[in-house]
Amino acid sequence: MWAVVHIAPNRAVADMIKEVLEKEGLLVMVRPLDIPHMGASGSYEVLVPEGEAPQAQEILAQIIGE
Repeated sequence: MWAVVHIAPNRAVADMIKEVLEKEGLLVMVRPLDIPHMGASGSYEVLVPEGEAPQAQEILAQIIGE
């Protein structure tokens, strides 16, 4: 199963977080949270496999202070 580790305000931020986590060797999935017609300006969930969630949260805490 996948776990949400961050909700990004838009696609650009979600993709940036995805790139950082992937560089650390994590599997990452990004999916829209809002209504599909909002496009890239809607919120996006950043997900990782449940077993990698603690590591992802540590990385996020270092880069964005979560």
